[in-house]
Parts: sequence; structure tokens; C-alpha cells
Amino acid sequence: MLSDVKPDGTPDHLQEQLRGADAMTAELISSVIATACPRFCALSAAAKTKVNWMIQAGAWTDATFELVKLELPLWKVRRLSHSRGKWTCSLTKETQDGHDDITGGSHQLLPLAILHALLRVTHATA
Repeated sequence: MLSDVKPDGTPDHLQEQLRGADAMTAELISSVIATACPRFCALSAAAKTKVNWMIQAGAWTDATFELVKLELPLWKVRRLSHSRGKWTCSLTKETQDGHDDITGGSHQLLPLAILHALLRVTHATA
């Protein structure tokens, strides 16, 4: 499923797509993977199986958590919060000097908030 997806945008374009999305779709998460997840794309088919299965099952939140784990192994979900109809996902990575790098994303839907945060990290580290 994911192996056939070709990059079709930039991280900024994807952020706009995510902001405007009112539902999570396989096409949307596949576009994010193809455009902003080089580590995940380089994995073997066997390693991608779990995420593919979650996408096919519509387990969007689980799929996005697993994608963060595989694409950003040094980053962890620091905080998830829901306020005024929006989810916020904060990701953190401890730096060599003991400080934390923190970034986040928000959306009305939790999996899209997680993807926003993932895109912000991949865009900043590209």
C-alpha cells in the first residue's frame, strides 16, 4: 500500500493539507509518509507491516504513534492535551547538553495533531 505512494508535495504544503482536513484518510497519511518520512520509507516491507495494517484497519491514532516511533526514534510524545475542541501533541528530544527540544502540532483530530508535530520535526531537521 505505502510502497506505491510518490512524494506529491512539500512539508509546508502537507501542513496546509492537514490543517484543512476534516477527516483522516489513508491517502493523507500516505502523502505524509512519502514526502516527509525518509527513514520509514527506507525500512523493509516487513518493518512497515504494522503501520500498513493499522492504516488499513483505520486505526489512525495507533498508526501515527507508530510512525513517530519509527521515523523519529530519538523523539517521544511528551504531552497530549485537548482544549476548546483542539488536540495538541508535543514531541520532545533530549539534547546532548541536557536540555529538551520540544515541538508540537494541533488539530481537532488527534491523529492529525500528531502528524502536524511529526511534520514540524522532520521539516526542522531536514
